Amino acid sequence: MNLTEINCKELFKKAYNNRYTWNNNFSGYKGKCIFSVNSDNYEGDFVLGKDFKPEIQNIDDKKIVKSISSQLFEVSIHRVKRDFEEIHSKNNFDLIKDSESGIEMIVSGKSEGDKYRVKNNSINMVYRKIHGIIIEIFVQEFLDTGNGLLSKKYTSQQIDPNTFKTNSLKLEYEDRFINIGSQDIWILNSRSIKYLNINQEEEIQKFTFKDLSLLK
Repeated sequence: MNLTEINCKELFKKAYNNRYTWNNNFSGYKGKCIFSVNSDNYEGDFVLGKDFKPEIQNIDDKKIVKSISSQLFEVSIHRVKRDFEEIHSKNNFDLIKDSESGIEMIVSGKSEGDKYRVKNNSINMVYRKIHGIIIEIFVQEFLDTGNGLLSKKYTSQQIDPNTFKTNSLKLEYEDRFINIGSQDIWILNSRSIKYLNINQEEEIQKFTFKDLSLLK
């Protein structure tokens, strides 16, 4: 493709609209939750309402409750359906480079400095400033639900917005999803997060969600 012919905003819009999202009338779901790290296991129940605020039951450790809640909230907030114009009407997208990895672009306007990379109608790199911290995500694999794409294998790392150097652990995610109900609803079934601890030893946190059912 001739670089002068690339319309970054249109390419990004197509990829943005190709993400899997829930219907606006999604009412939430519930099930059992299991958190595992090293040899420790915690099991409880959860309810995620239509406001996407998780309620964890039958686990006493507040840190574990917070960790499970944050995963449920994070994955559900990305399922919210928002029109492209609502989010990006005040942004422009300019080409950085075109490579085998995809078309990389930088945002000017409201979200000045954010970057994205698009390949095969999917967003495989995100570089966004969120709450004063830059988050950089690279996606290796997607799940094609037939009604949009879900990231299922990716890395995430935080970058200091002043020095532009990494200032967090590099987290490697692997997500599995399950289709429940009669409305083609895809929900997180498990999430593994791999990283190196302070002793440079590999640790894996695993979140499992089972016995899932939609709220009425």
